[in-house]
Amino acid sequence: MTAEQDILNWRRWDTRISLSGQPTEGQLSTLAQSGVVQIINLGPHSNDGALDDEAASVAQRGMEYVYIPVDFSNPTEADWTAFCAAIEAAPDAPLHVHCIYNARVSAFFYRFALEGRGGDVDMAFKLMDGIWRPGGVWARFIGKPEDADKPNRYLDYDYD
Repeated sequence: MTAEQDILNWRRWDTRISLSGQPTEGQLSTLAQSGVVQIINLGPHSNDGALDDEAASVAQRGMEYVYIPVDFSNPTEADWTAFCAAIEAAPDAPLHVHCIYNARVSAFFYRFALEGRGGDVDMAFKLMDGIWRPGGVWARFIGKPEDADKPNRYLDYDYD
């Protein structure tokens, strides 16, 4: 196991992109040492567990910081557009994308694959399903309206 894999819900998307829940200060250092040059954060700074000043922490480690605060109760098309732009703006750069738990991020990457922007749809679904099964607004956001009447469900809490 690598040090990066100690980050909450760490997953590998492809050879250049990793995903996770909120890294600690020390884990940001590990990400920088592993070659990550850009951190994309979808978790609002007001969330429990967010770092006090993540932008400064990332900059101190020589990485670029992109902040797209996605309201968990209302992911928007503007959030989606900003996310796609951030991923596509750095086609060769090693990136790490996180939120607080890797729910927002895994759902965004599932939709990314589903819309043919990159990645394998089955792999993206398995990655997301290994963390959670979106319901409600998130089911609609990722193109699964048949689950819109269900609650969000989390692995090891609501299913195995």
